Amino acid sequence: MTIGILEVNLVDAHGLSRTDFLRQGSNPKWNEKFKFRVEYPGADKQPKLVLKIMDHDTFSSDDYLGQTTIYLKEVLEQGVANGSAELHPQKYRLVGSTQNYCGDMQVGITFTPRVETQTYAQEFGGWKESQW
Repeated sequence: MTIGILEVNLVDAHGLSRTDFLRQGSNPKWNEKFKFRVEYPGADKQPKLVLKIMDHDTFSSDDYLGQTTIYLKEVLEQGVANGSAELHPQKYRLVGSTQNYCGDMQVGITFTPRVETQTYAQEFGGWKESQW
């Protein structure tokens, strides 16, 4: 089993409806990166990343705008074989609650495997604290 870091770069979205997200209307720009610790191979035969887009509302419940699913098996396999793998930012179709197209989202992904040993992690009351 390989453990590594999956870095997700949320770039922007286009064509969203009903949103005033950050006052950017239907084309928000995020340019934010998130890092996740992943294990490959894991229990899931087809690892995937599901990104759900919500509109933040102050005085009412947030609105669901759509979601996209990115399958990760190939990028994880390439990362294990080559020491790292990258999917450059590309557009993924967003589908709404009725499973209809509702816009695009641009996302980039990088996977870098690491070797984790017992010396890195300590367990505290059920939580593991590590250098990641």
